[in-house]
Amino acid sequence: MNVFSYEPDRDEPATLGLIVLQSDETLETEFRQVMPLSVRLLVSRVPSGAEVSAETLQAMEHHIAAAAGLLPRGRVFDAVGYGCTSGTAQIGPAKIARMVSEGAVATAVTEPVSALIAACGALRVSRLAFLSPYVESVSDHLRNVLVRAGIASPVFGTFAEPQEAKVARISERSVFDAAVQLVEGAEIDALFLSCTNLRTFGILHPLQQRLGIPVLSSNLVLAWHMLRLAGHGTGRGMPTALMPAAQPEAAVV
Repeated sequence: MNVFSYEPDRDEPATLGLIVLQSDETLETEFRQVMPLSVRLLVSRVPSGAEVSAETLQAMEHHIAAAAGLLPRGRVFDAVGYGCTSGTAQIGPAKIARMVSEGAVATAVTEPVSALIAACGALRVSRLAFLSPYVESVSDHLRNVLVRAGIASPVFGTFAEPQEAKVARISERSVFDAAVQLVEGAEIDALFLSCTNLRTFGILHPLQQRLGIPVLSSNLVLAWHMLRLAGHGTGRGMPTALMPAAQPEAAVV
């Protein structure tokens, strides 16, 4: 047997942790499109319900610390993100930050709600058109959280889909068409496409060109805010600058 010595790497890249819902099929794929190669992204998953309701969203509270604890031990994360927009509104950003910190050592913790509020602040947005895949009662709770942060959503639209697996199957063409109809004639500053499981990255650029206003999504603002909190250069600009190029599926303009 040969035993070899080795030299440890001394260059430590920015390290981000991501807690993804068990039912989410979109967040990791979209994150890969915008995360710089110089960033180390490590992922864990948290149990989540097949249907989205206040009860199933609240139930995740009991598993977040354990999910964070499954991220590599001994690693200090520059930022950890919890990947659920409606779940954050239900549980609360402060409680999520506390539970993540129970399981992982993180310099900063964020989620799509805090990320959206930060993005709206950077863009000086106070009135959103809000498009959600979920039933109205779930979305209303999130919209009320935004109101308390000074962000109104006077225009609201939904696909009223309670099943998480079906949310991941909503086509980007359907999202594009619904967003265009929602925004038409509305006096708003930006459009927000809510839910980390809703596929949007192929249509963000075309939508923004068509509507002439900033277009944000849960995954876009979460990626931007994590990079910003980690001090990475790509997070220092506007969140819309992080948009990926349009995908072939989204030939919608």
